Amino acid sequence: MTEISAPRPTAEASGAEPAETAALPVRPWYVSALLAVCAVTLLLAGAWGFARLKSPYPFYGTAYGSGTVAGAFQGTDHNRRPFAFTPGQTGGKTTALFFGFTHCPNICPLSLAYLDKVRQALPPAERERFQVIMVSVDPQRDTPERLGAYVTFFGQAQGVNVPPEALKDVARAYGVSAQKADVRSDAEYQINHTTATYLIDSAGKLRVLWDYTQLPQVDRVLRDVQYVMDNPAS
Repeated sequence: MTEISAPRPTAEASGAEPAETAALPVRPWYVSALLAVCAVTLLLAGAWGFARLKSPYPFYGTAYGSGTVAGAFQGTDHNRRPFAFTPGQTGGKTTALFFGFTHCPNICPLSLAYLDKVRQALPPAERERFQVIMVSVDPQRDTPERLGAYVTFFGQAQGVNVPPEALKDVARAYGVSAQKADVRSDAEYQINHTTATYLIDSAGKLRVLWDYTQLPQVDRVLRDVQYVMDNPAS
């Protein structure tokens, strides 16, 4: 017969004291805090590295990737003259472009005023190489006369009216949205629109984007402009 060994008695059965359960090690709070700080630091370093890959210069605004070509467009300027913006063919000028409308109560006036402060802060010899353009997102109401009175009140910008159908393509090229709001009649309404200003170098490349909330920092915007003026994309 095969011998069957009897099972060994457990500690409980034999009357022995049960072994204590091994306690899990407790991590000191300061170690957890240090690890959290390291994780955040790595995240910020990664974001900084990604931004530097896009642009080695620490722009105040949001930098575009190298080689991003600006969109071309045509329309009528505020002097009723045909207007064409062709990237890379601006006579060596750097362009600050934004989309607005003359019934805008605050964002557009502020954008025009601060961009003109940037222009005035440039050395006199460089002012001629910097232009500000406002493309109207309200071609229905923004006649050349109205555009002219509006943009020149706040500085020396150019107002441009692009036909409605073409305006859709221009807005799409720059990632701009515009939608009527608070509509009271065909002639009474507001427009919710993208508030960005696009900096385009003399080679026709999109280099920097600022939100209108950044424009009051004139010195920092000015440094972006001067760098782009001196370093157009190849």
